[in-house]
Amino acid sequence: MTSRTTRTVSLAITPTTRDIPLAVRILVPTALGLALLGLWEILVRVLEVPKFVLPPPSLIGKALGDDFPSLLASLWVTLRITIEAFVIALAGGLLLAILSARSRLFELCLFPYAVILQVTPVVAIAPLILIWVGIDHLERALLILATIVAFFPILSNTTLGLKSVNPELNALFKLYGASSWQRLALLDLPNALPYLLAGMKISGGLALIGAVVAEFVAGSGSGTGLAWRVVESANNLDIPRMFAALALLSALGLSIFFLLVGLQHLLLRRWHESAMSRES
Repeated sequence: MTSRTTRTVSLAITPTTRDIPLAVRILVPTALGLALLGLWEILVRVLEVPKFVLPPPSLIGKALGDDFPSLLASLWVTLRITIEAFVIALAGGLLLAILSARSRLFELCLFPYAVILQVTPVVAIAPLILIWVGIDHLERALLILATIVAFFPILSNTTLGLKSVNPELNALFKLYGASSWQRLALLDLPNALPYLLAGMKISGGLALIGAVVAEFVAGSGSGTGLAWRVVESANNLDIPRMFAALALLSALGLSIFFLLVGLQHLLLRRWHESAMSRES
């Protein structure tokens, strides 16, 4: 039996998510979530848990509706910082990854400092960044901190992808006289694309985490994001409003993740094994 036949048989035997209708894949998690919310509502009311300890979902929904304009404005601040940090991290990480893959000396000089930035907690360097940037430029400080957090996954993943080119293909390009830039554009970057997209999925969530953690440390300013709304609500013991802000943060994180998953699938579905196998 050939490997292709074996693969076909194994796929026929092993069920995949593609075998489950889309409606079922959407409805089952939704139903489970609604059931958990209903259980939460019932338990809180039956056990008479104080709302400043754990409010019921109905009270959180009311707080979300009552404070929606201010929460939406804060959501936009957090989203804007997250997107800007992600774009800067993507551009910088991709450029430095190309330089690292091209020059071993450059990689040896760069990576120790990139690792230091990655393993240093953002809460530890936030006060220093605030002093350097100035408290009057709070959003700029948040942007720097979120970019630092989001930078390393793109750099490390893309560098790995650029170094994982098949040596035989590389030799073939050289045999046909392809220039260094031609090999980069036609061989190295396409080969690194799945690695870059995987790094982007990680970096997108980290950019949001970095923005939130940085604002926790920095406090409020001219532009107040959702993180400060959480702190403000906790200080005022307005726990339903705090949960409403947390719900918006979770929704934002999920939206970023699934948007990047969709982009990954769109770019890889016709040629890369990681996407093609799900469609088989």
